[in-house]
Amino acid sequence: MTAGAGAGIDISGADSLHFLALGGAGEIGMNLSLYGHAGKWLMIDLGIAFADDSQPALDVIMPDIAFIESQRDALAGLVLTHAHEDHLGAVPYLWDRLRCPVYATPFAAAVLRRKLKENGGGIEVPVTEVPLSAQFGVGPFELELVTLTHSIPEPNAVAIRTTAGTVLHTGDWKLDEAPLVGEVTDEAALRRLGAEGVLAMVCDSTNVLVAGASGSESEVREILAALVGRYRQRVAVALFASNVARLETMTEVARRHDRHCALIGRSLWRMQDAARATGYLAGTPPFVSEHDAGYLPRDKVLLVCTGSQGEPRSALARIVAGTHPHIVLEPGDAAIFSSRVIPGNERAIYRLQNQLVQQGVEVVTEKDHFVHVSGHPARDELTRMYQWVRPRIAVPVHGEARHLAAHAELARECQVPQQIVPANGRVIRLAPGPAEIVAAVPAGRLALDGSVVRPIESPVLRDRHRLMYNGSAVATVVVDAKGALAAAPRISARGILDPEADRDALDAVAKAVSEAVEALPKAERRDDGAVGEAARRAVRRTIVALRGHKPLTEVHVVRI
Repeated sequence: MTAGAGAGIDISGADSLHFLALGGAGEIGMNLSLYGHAGKWLMIDLGIAFADDSQPALDVIMPDIAFIESQRDALAGLVLTHAHEDHLGAVPYLWDRLRCPVYATPFAAAVLRRKLKENGGGIEVPVTEVPLSAQFGVGPFELELVTLTHSIPEPNAVAIRTTAGTVLHTGDWKLDEAPLVGEVTDEAALRRLGAEGVLAMVCDSTNVLVAGASGSESEVREILAALVGRYRQRVAVALFASNVARLETMTEVARRHDRHCALIGRSLWRMQDAARATGYLAGTPPFVSEHDAGYLPRDKVLLVCTGSQGEPRSALARIVAGTHPHIVLEPGDAAIFSSRVIPGNERAIYRLQNQLVQQGVEVVTEKDHFVHVSGHPARDELTRMYQWVRPRIAVPVHGEARHLAAHAELARECQVPQQIVPANGRVIRLAPGPAEIVAAVPAGRLALDGSVVRPIESPVLRDRHRLMYNGSAVATVVVDAKGALAAAPRISARGILDPEADRDALDAVAKAVSEAVEALPKAERRDDGAVGEAARRAVRRTIVALRGHKPLTEVHVVRI
């Protein structure tokens, strides 16, 4: 097998270039892209997604890296485009299985180091800091970072130059002439790349269904300033912790209205620490601590909180539940959600907003006022990018199936000669010849289950899912050496039968187990496995008949 190959993929040629997404193609989040060339793989981003209500007791979902782990001797390095969780959040959990060099600009490196300290279990990851607009080599790949604009400092596109052609991997981006924090998009560099010739552009699809342009962060600042000025009591603003420009905005809004700006939530403090360490937020005053914010008059504080997506352990969720040690919201206060609803989080967000309203707190969202601007390009911005870069192949990523299909159609309208829609695990040959899917590799999901990373389809998580929907039943069967019942079976059915109210049903299950065991031939009654299986079937059959549930069933056979 060729070095760096796998599943029949030959990436050895100097004239060949392959693209493979293990995450982020057909979904928003959990980004992991691979480029194969001259016997080596280059990884761009290694991110996470967040679990929803269908995945109990899980928080973090990651791409399954089994394929590239099997090829890690050929993995030249990992380049992080920016510091959002869906682009670097999996590094603390998965880097130890890859052990490759990591490259990031200063802000992303600062955020990553703080995450490693908090979640990495002491793993020392070799992070090489590269400046904005840097040019550097990683194996056979010559890379150039192109400064873009996004909702976080230092977002970068990566121009990947190879002897087979140049790919522009955009990462997340938008166009904003007044981003407030960070540089504007480097249009000159993008035009220069277009003039040099770009084989393919692998591009953000998040807002392809949105007409026009995404809007400017500076507009949001003015709207928020006017809105906060209307209130005379406490104001809480929920936002994405990574939006450093929005944090700066909140300090300015607080200043205009003679309020003190407080950060409520650990991830906000971590992000502002990373921002100040790398030269951002330099002109802003220190934020007030959670402890001190609780003592300020209601009309003198502006609370910036985590919880914009309804996360159950976020600061705003704990405030609403009355479990936050320092902060409360009372009737007449206001809560502004300066964020968008990420698909999949609707139930959690609306639940939190309803709880706020029930407590007499006025809730304001982007549907009420222009309190949030997206960090992703709408259709007009995508069109301008295609006009600048003029790739021969369009590869839409960072979107669900409907986004990718619409992006491919937009690229066609922009006269890109070829469009190809990727899927996680599908290997696309970009060169030589026309782009096409040439192979498939395993692609799945991993979950952080407490402190353990396991496949999402593992028996442990599958059983937990069954427990959530169908409950569990346990039977204890005591038999003598000959297999005769020595006592009545003991039954518990958690999540199905109440030990007090459903006593008759529990007795019916115990009776069914007794009858099943006594009906066994004498030889089988001496076999613990046969006794256990007969009892298990009796438990499930009876509970299905009584309640319609198919519980996760366990039988303990005790022989005396």
